[in-house]
Amino acid sequence: MSTYKKTAIILAGGEGHRAGGAIPKQFRELCDRPMVWWSMKAFHDADPDTQLVLVLHPGFFDDWDIIWNNLPESDRFAYRLCCGGRDRCESVANGLMEETAEAGALIAVHDAARPLVSRELIERCWQTAEQLQTAVPAVPVTDSLRKLGPDGDSQSVDRSLYVAVQTPQTFDAALLKKAYNARKAGEVYTDDASVVEAYGHKIALCQGEAINMKVTNPADFIVAEALMMAVRTPASE
Repeated sequence: MSTYKKTAIILAGGEGHRAGGAIPKQFRELCDRPMVWWSMKAFHDADPDTQLVLVLHPGFFDDWDIIWNNLPESDRFAYRLCCGGRDRCESVANGLMEETAEAGALIAVHDAARPLVSRELIERCWQTAEQLQTAVPAVPVTDSLRKLGPDGDSQSVDRSLYVAVQTPQTFDAALLKKAYNARKAGEVYTDDASVVEAYGHKIALCQGEAINMKVTNPADFIVAEALMMAVRTPASE
């Protein structure tokens, strides 16, 4: 077992409009628990000593407080709440503000909208980052791909040259903090790996999991809940 200090930043700072529904998608239930809870619980179950940081839109703090306190006591665990930013990068930067960069510390950044992340994937990311400073889970692309041109034309590309990237993206804490502090205003960063790569550090990929889907659209909730019922231990009553 690694002795490294571990922190998991769970990103739930968006408003979740694409998923539809009357409440933010991170609060919608899967198997009788909020989606964000499953993502938090996965890291807690993988290693209860992992410090959890939940990054949430400040307008949802009161709603989350009610949801959290209505959970059975056995389903609650320690975490720290942090304000989300204007975009993903700013939300991660807010989550990093109070994190130390002590030697050997590791930080994983995970989308709350990936509630099916497994213990095995979490541990694989920790282990890879401990060895290589970075760990970005990825899976092969199974769909055919075409590159769009400026005039609306398209061209077939070799999908074997591409992978689909997932979270948790896991890094040496000092490296991740330095990379975020060095990011340039106006630059577009699609994820944490792109921030670290722009800082000049090579990214190490590790094996992701097809089941680690991102819940984005309304139909995704149906698929995610069906998968969860098949693979998860039921939440405590």
